[in-house]
Amino acid sequence: MSYFTEAGSEAAVLARLAECRNPRLEQVMTSAVRHLHAFVKEVEPSMEEWMLAIQFLTRTGQICDDKRQEWILLSDTLGVSMLVETINHRATGGATEQTVLGPFHVAGAPVLPLGANICRDGRGVPCVVRGRVVGVDGRPLPGALLDVWQTSEDGFYDIQQPGIQPEGNLRGRFRTAADGSYWFVTVKPCSYPIPTDGPVGELLAGMGRHPYRPAHIHIIAGAEGFAPVTTHIFVSGDPYLDSDAVFGVKESLIREFVEVTDHTQAARWGVTAPSWTTEFEIRLRPAAVERAAE
Repeated sequence: MSYFTEAGSEAAVLARLAECRNPRLEQVMTSAVRHLHAFVKEVEPSMEEWMLAIQFLTRTGQICDDKRQEWILLSDTLGVSMLVETINHRATGGATEQTVLGPFHVAGAPVLPLGANICRDGRGVPCVVRGRVVGVDGRPLPGALLDVWQTSEDGFYDIQQPGIQPEGNLRGRFRTAADGSYWFVTVKPCSYPIPTDGPVGELLAGMGRHPYRPAHIHIIAGAEGFAPVTTHIFVSGDPYLDSDAVFGVKESLIREFVEVTDHTQAARWGVTAPSWTTEFEIRLRPAAVERAAE
């Protein structure tokens, strides 16, 4: 019989996995126990510190609801979300790079005609986003679906401001044209702080870290027979590109946003000057390649 001791704590717990019938669960829990016990032995927390940690985790769960996911926020700010994304979506063959989904995606946004404006409250400086969705071989992908969302000019998602922003503000889905092209109207995104009124905000402050994300537009792109990609368009020159609170920036996703002051040029896209425009080509790899990489 293996009794519990400080030196043998790991072995005592791992012995209880002998009857586990799920090989993957056994692998995961074995590693988790080993790392957790090593962490505790290295840090040697006091009883008060360990209770503080338990209370932090409890509050993290308690603040979650159907509009807010504090656990995703915690995972994001510790760099774990990006690490999992990077491991599971290693960019190959020139495919567009993956980044974090974030806690504010809402499924089921309406499918809108190309060129539609997703800004429903008319606030902010108009911005035309255009590009193509193609395979890694450059072949256009007609009918590809883009799911788009972003914050308002004040740095808030619609679900953070019910009653202030219209429901579904700055969200929409679009299908590409026959040549793989897409275009839609939004507002120029801004940098913004992640929510700091919960446990994650307290942790960031305690670590001396700022809570800001650089300006970006979220996109999920997919097409039949191709692996979908969850990605961002980041605004070149943003002051937080090199210190994103959730470590989501990849250099390949940074784009220039060009100011349009010519009224005739702006009118071609159904907006007024001054406005902004940017281009972003999305390259998808075949689903078979995705499965092979796994």
